[in-house]
Amino acid sequence: MAQNSTKTDPSTAMKRTLAAFGGAGTRLAAAAADVIAPPVCLHCHQPAASHGALCAPCWSTIRFIRPPVCDRLGIPLPYDIGGPALSAEAVADPPVFDRARSVAHHTGAVRELVHDLKFRDRDDVVDLLANWMADAGRDLIAVAEVIVPVPLGRWRLLRRTFNQSALLAQALARRAGMTYDPLSLVRTRATASQVGLTRMQREDNVRGAFAVPEKRRSRIDGKSVLLIDDVMTTGATVSACTRALRNAGAERVDVLTVAVVTGDTNLLT
Repeated sequence: MAQNSTKTDPSTAMKRTLAAFGGAGTRLAAAAADVIAPPVCLHCHQPAASHGALCAPCWSTIRFIRPPVCDRLGIPLPYDIGGPALSAEAVADPPVFDRARSVAHHTGAVRELVHDLKFRDRDDVVDLLANWMADAGRDLIAVAEVIVPVPLGRWRLLRRTFNQSALLAQALARRAGMTYDPLSLVRTRATASQVGLTRMQREDNVRGAFAVPEKRRSRIDGKSVLLIDDVMTTGATVSACTRALRNAGAERVDVLTVAVVTGDTNLLT
């Protein structure tokens, strides 16, 4: 399955070969690779400044989420009070997870990159997305002991051949030098697609659909877990996963995603 591998383009292969000759080889590799395969935007495929990046017009469509944000939900706050703050949404309906952070709003080039990865087998976008996640989730990574992806159902994994959340989690764990554990959280039953469902329907759809196998509970018990998914829409899926991880003894569960679907004023609508 493609879950644990990413594609290598010709320019990358040449760079690796010539880089073996030291600094001069690295510079030659970069120049030669750009001649053979000029860098193009990962989204629109128009000329870009470097490989594995976006062009300026595509970059401008991204609504990155920057501080100040709600300490629990990770949604933008209107002003900075000089320390951790909670949004009205987090106070009124506290999430079951400890904290959530996302790279950007689910719009523009970010939305298309996630769709490319998820539905078009574009695993060449994984490195860029994981780099963004490492920046957006640096506070969560600092306290995490194990990185766990939201799992796919068995049949959906067989049809798709890979789990996009697992690819992101693996790349992030590699960058952070952390333990990557794709087997300690599983789906216990098939669930319908969440697309088009209301918040209540989403919660019903995934209720009790995740578990930590008994033989792997020791890998979660007492640990600080960083849960990885591609997109947070209502929070139903990551909440169901969090409950399963807490039932297995997780000390804390933080959530990190590429994108978050936002309404006019809050995350969980």
